[in-house]
Amino acid sequence: MSGSEFDVLVLGAGSGGYACALRAAQLGLSVGLVEQGKLGGTCLHEGCIPTKALLHAAEVADAARGAAAFGVNATLEGIDVAGVNAYKDGVVSRLFKGLTGLVRSRGITVLEGTGRLTGPREVTVTDADGASTVRSGAHVVLASGSQPRTLPGLEPDGERVLTSEHALRLERVPASVVVLGGGVIGCEFASVWRSFGAEVTIVEALPRLVAAEDEACSAVLQRTFKKRGITVRTEARFASVEHTSSGVAVTLESGDVLEAELLLVAVGRGPRTEGLGYEEQGVAMDRGFVLADELCRTNLEGVFAVGDIVPGLQLAHRGFAQGILVAEQIAGLAPQPIDEAGIPRVTYSHPEVASVGLTEAAAREQHGDGAVETLTYDLGGNGKSQILRTQGLVKLVRLADGPVVGVHLVGDRVGELIGEAQLIHGWEAHPDDVAPLVHAHPTQHEALGEAHLALAGKALHAHS
Repeated sequence: MSGSEFDVLVLGAGSGGYACALRAAQLGLSVGLVEQGKLGGTCLHEGCIPTKALLHAAEVADAARGAAAFGVNATLEGIDVAGVNAYKDGVVSRLFKGLTGLVRSRGITVLEGTGRLTGPREVTVTDADGASTVRSGAHVVLASGSQPRTLPGLEPDGERVLTSEHALRLERVPASVVVLGGGVIGCEFASVWRSFGAEVTIVEALPRLVAAEDEACSAVLQRTFKKRGITVRTEARFASVEHTSSGVAVTLESGDVLEAELLLVAVGRGPRTEGLGYEEQGVAMDRGFVLADELCRTNLEGVFAVGDIVPGLQLAHRGFAQGILVAEQIAGLAPQPIDEAGIPRVTYSHPEVASVGLTEAAAREQHGDGAVETLTYDLGGNGKSQILRTQGLVKLVRLADGPVVGVHLVGDRVGELIGEAQLIHGWEAHPDDVAPLVHAHPTQHEALGEAHLALAGKALHAHS
């Protein structure tokens, strides 16, 4: 569009927004990047990075607590929350400085303030002092991210009723917590707090934890959580919460009352689109989400949407890939649409759950019972998993005499295996394609190799 200030104007500097900005600048386009907070968005400052830092600190605590099992004389004296937070914040700070320097080096113009779409190709940016300026782009990319959801009548106060963002700023280990929601966020915080010594109860309305994952993985996670002393209440619905002298009393629809020091509301994240002018400018929406096609194009010419505001998996790496996709389209390249089924998913609890592709249930629904074959390999037969003293499984879902369409893993550190699983899925590999590959010993990757050997009819160890 002739006369535009930028070739690409991006509204939001989270994973999708900054990836788009960096790739566009790399391709020689002029870029404006609007952000009301810090570069990096939720993932870097209030999501992926700080939570995974807490989870690593929790792993260290568990290692110290269980050191005697390895013949090491060590004890866990306690959790220095200030020290944990300093470690967490240090990780975030180093990554933030690196990202800030990278954006600056690419010649991207960072526009600090709250952005609002006020024209088909224009964004009005209001700074902290209330001053507004209108910026224009030949192409506009909506990347305003997400925010914690809550339930009707349930208002987090940041003191006794928390969102995940509040939880990251806690300066103590609570004695007891009720976690409302057994999805990824709820399970990760439950895992951290249990490792730090808190009594934890998860309340989940659905029949199982991490319900989007394969049922076999949910069963192992739930069983392991119970062994760790985490109470799991599935098919339990929240009714109300009241403050007490010592914390909160959470009432379920069944009438049961759960008392704890804190309530964490972890019922998912919703799109951050309200009040940003999208609907007023005619952007097609559905329940707050921006509707976009497989190339992230909205119904408005030259306006794209990426990340958590687009229906689908709310994952930083999905937004990152979408941002690159959009930048390459704008630059005149012909990028391939993202294979949504091939996006890996990881829950970084203890144990971890990782997957790519179709669950068994989804495969049977799409292809019919007779067209689907599964195999489960127990990590008990894997040497490195025995060394790590972790239990779990590898589950493969394949089409009969066809490719592997789903890989599902549960166990400590299995998130590090998902890269190979993603290649297997993206390659549309048959078990016979993977079985000959030589996997290093002893590694957990061997479990993937053994599972494919078994599915190819060459089983060396027990499976089901």
